[in-house]
Amino acid sequence: MKILIDEMDDGWDEKLRGLGYDAYSVKKMRMDGHKLRTDYSVINYAKENNMILVTRDTESGQACEENNLPYILLDNDEIFKIVVDKLKKI
Repeated sequence: MKILIDEMDDGWDEKLRGLGYDAYSVKKMRMDGHKLRTDYSVINYAKENNMILVTRDTESGQACEENNLPYILLDNDEIFKIVVDKLKKI
């Protein structure tokens, strides 16, 4: 399973690799010359390379949803669920 980490969470690729995942960073790939400047390019790259996109961008998540592409959306709703879950454990 290959994972593509969107720009906002650059650094997670390294942490995930440390856990044994095959993870890549949009930001680092862009610095290496990959043309990943638009949401379309990022989503298309993930699709062409059979990757799961991890993003905070709601539009990117919706685009993945509409096109049946694997993704993990870390929007405010998901973050709120985590907060509520942690509060229940206190």
